[in-house]
Amino acid sequence: MSVPDQKSAPKLALESGLYIVATPIGNLADISRRACDILAAADIVAVEDSRVTGKLLSYLGLKKRMLRHDDFAAKSASEEILAAAREGVVALVSDAGTPLISDPGYRLVRAAREAGIAVYGVPGPSAAITALSISGLPTDRFLFAGFLPAKDKARRDALAQLTGIDATLVFYESGPRLGKTLGAAAETLGEREAAVARELTKKFEEVVTGSLAELAARYASEVPKGEIVLIIGPPDDNRIVASDGELDNALADALESLPPAGAAKKVAKRFGVDRKALYARALEMKGG
Repeated sequence: MSVPDQKSAPKLALESGLYIVATPIGNLADISRRACDILAAADIVAVEDSRVTGKLLSYLGLKKRMLRHDDFAAKSASEEILAAAREGVVALVSDAGTPLISDPGYRLVRAAREAGIAVYGVPGPSAAITALSISGLPTDRFLFAGFLPAKDKARRDALAQLTGIDATLVFYESGPRLGKTLGAAAETLGEREAAVARELTKKFEEVVTGSLAELAARYASEVPKGEIVLIIGPPDDNRIVASDGELDNALADALESLPPAGAAKKVAKRFGVDRKALYARALEMKGG
């Protein structure tokens, strides 16, 4: 797409309000014509980082007043943005992609609606949707879960809560944490198909697919660069569905040579069930 000459283009007549504007996730040419028009017409652009958004505005040939806004912004900054949106046009953008999707902004949108200020959506790129669409994993049902917790126990607990969800799971992740996240997912969720998508729409875009165990082994020592989307397929419909008695028998066998934690891990991986619940059961059996 050729970039319109915004300097000479007439200012678009827009209703006053807060415009939630999606911006490119990598390739600046993915900016929509409507997003260009609204950014050109905006009185203020609310941003996460003025340096990042400044590059986009420069690409579009625009010079705009930018106000930093995130979930930690001062109350006065939010009030200034809302005041401007009552009388004019305010565009809210994130550093990349669709604002508010694992990005700050929902408090501002809520405050605008409570104040009777019109809020408009300007759809466009989203890393989660882009990665899902090219992953080759089921797309009919999916759950976007954002970023998992950084600490190991909290991460495993969060994954355990997702074990029984019959849908493809979509996460955002960083390179340094990817290996540990994949390892925890392999242990907690069992043998599932997965995909690691990084640097989407950029020169070094890459999508690596395989089982969770295979990807965990690959990224145990390899730290990938760039923005990452992790996609995990739904539970296998052909997996073994075990009764409570079968699980107890499997735990009893495992406990003959392993401690409760190891036994729970082994049985959870075999049957694709919640390791945390099995660990509690193994402790009961060991105590008895």
